Formats: sequence, C-alpha cells, structure tokens
Amino acid sequence: TDIKPIARTLDALLMQPIRPLLGNTRTLLISPDSELNLIPFAALVDENNHYLVENYSISYLSTGRDLLRLQNHAESRSQPLIIANPDYDNPGDPTSVRRISRNPSAPATELGELTTNNQRSLNSNQLDFRPLSGTKAEAAAIIPLLTNPTLLEGTEATENALKQIFRPQIVHIATHGFFLSNLPEVAPPDFGTTLLSNTRSAKVNVTTENPLLRSGLALAGANLLASGNEDGILTALEVASLNLFGTKLVVLSACKTGLGDVANGQGVYGLRRAFTIAGAESQVMSLWAVKDDVTKDIMVEYYQRLLNHEGRAEALRQIQLEFFLNGKSDSHPYYWAAFIPSGDWSPMVGGE
Repeated sequence: TDIKPIARTLDALLMQPIRPLLGNTRTLLISPDSELNLIPFAALVDENNHYLVENYSISYLSTGRDLLRLQNHAESRSQPLIIANPDYDNPGDPTSVRRISRNPSAPATELGELTTNNQRSLNSNQLDFRPLSGTKAEAAAIIPLLTNPTLLEGTEATENALKQIFRPQIVHIATHGFFLSNLPEVAPPDFGTTLLSNTRSAKVNVTTENPLLRSGLALAGANLLASGNEDGILTALEVASLNLFGTKLVVLSACKTGLGDVANGQGVYGLRRAFTIAGAESQVMSLWAVKDDVTKDIMVEYYQRLLNHEGRAEALRQIQLEFFLNGKSDSHPYYWAAFIPSGDWSPMVGGE
C-alpha cells in the first residue's frame, strides 16, 4: 500500500506550516497531542516528496516538562539488564531475584502509592502468548555489545525480577507487548483467545478504566494468568513504580509498546508515560507489529551505533535511512518507521 499520499496530507497540515520557522534545525523534539502520539512523524512526506527522516532527527516528549526533567542526570546503579524469550507457560520461581541488584525502595511517583490487586480484568480473558524464538537470538547478539549485562530468559524472565531492578544503566526487554481496547462497562465475560506468534503484539478486549492497566508486557507464566500481583503480566501501572532514575535507555523490543490511551493535553497513558514516570532518560519502542528477524537486525545495529557515540535518536534515524535507501522490498515505512525514540536524544556517556 502506498502511504505517501496520506503521509503528505498529514505533513501539509502539521509540519509544512512551521517548516520555514525551523531554519537550519535538524533535530526536532515533538510533543504530540491526542492521536498524533500514534503517528511516526519520520514517515511523513514533505512538499519535495522526501520523508522527514531524510532531513530531521526526531525524538518524542510526553510533555514539554520533560525538558526540565532531562536536565537532572542521575547515576546508574547497576549493569545493563536484558530480558528475552520468557517462558509464557512456566512462571519459574516468582521470588527469585538472585542475579540482579535489588530495588531497596520503590520511588515516589506521580501516581502515588501503587497497588494492582483486583484492578484489572485480565482474568476474564484467555490469553495465549506464543514463544518468540527470535528474541533469544536477539539477546545473544546484543550481549557482546554491552558491558557485563545481566540476561534473564525463560523461567528467569519473571515479573518479580523486573520489579526488583534498581537503576540499571540499560533495560532491554524483548517479549510480547500489548495494548488493550477499552470497552463499555457491560461486556461478555469471555472474549475468546488471542494467539501471538512471530509478531510481538496482542490486541485483547478488556473492560477496565485505568489506561495504565491497558498496556503491558508478557513475562514468564503469562499464559497461566495467576491471581495476585505476580501473574506474569507487567502493566504500565506497575512499570511506573520501578526505580529507573539513572537508567539511560529503555528499549522495548515488542509490538505496540509505544501505544496507550490518548487524551488531549495528557500525552500517552501507556508504557511510554510509565517508563518516563519511573525515571528512564530515554526509550525506544514500537507502534505496530514487527517481525523477529527485522527487529533483531535493527536492535543490533542500534547498539553498535550507540557504541560509536551516535545520539540516541540519530542512531535510530541512520538505521531507518538504510532501510528505504537500499531499494529493497523492506524499504516501505512499515519496516522502518515502527520504532520511535522518546526522551533524551543525545549520545550516551561512554557510548553504551
């Protein structure tokens, strides 16, 4: 499908009117409102039939206040963490946190005291998260590019382990992500089964009010839907209670992790906002389903570019340019525009 006509129309409405004011600026910080949060601005097309990514490095902000927050740099307190290829049918040891630095106390957040018992309706749905074998290879390819990373996979990739992290330098999570549709208050008790296989996404209908309960990540034991807090599903609300002050980068190598409930003037209430509240300086996440092999290639090159001291937004831009300039079948924006950067766009100290 040729999306250029639509992309051109959006650009004419959103970007062309302000382009003369940008001058020689090549770095754009965009804080979209409402449904504009769901648009990859890099894929918009200007009056010269060029994608914006050809001329601009773009990073997203949840709100203009993020610029003030980014002036305060905290120090990381633990090594990079990689979570990949969870065993969705086996919760492992839900109390095991033996290989990661523990969080001595949850940070105060904009949400106040957080509790998730009896706050979501996932137990009324039958989810079926299929294995993502490609994430195992992805993790193996990334490990040599990071300094002394901790890898949690299979039955070790638990919700509890992730909740215990304490200000790691980098968090890379390769698993299924989902965004739940909001339904009317009255709904059938069983919405059927959602199968997830070689793309990292789910769309599950659920009746719930809090938008931070409608985005999440599937971890070990997610298919069992156990009761209580440790059910293998990490919601955005739970993410917001993590201590990531000092975490330089969160990469969510899963589908639809960039989505969430949108409201005028409030940004995106989903994983993007939750990781910002938790303290992460920057994030890379996706807006739609991405195939395993494509994702692995993108992630490996992304970390390689960070090691070469490229900016966190510019590194992703260069990868996107390679996709559509190669003239191959994967030059369509579907392949390269899914991942978006948010937060701090500058190079990481030490290049990692």
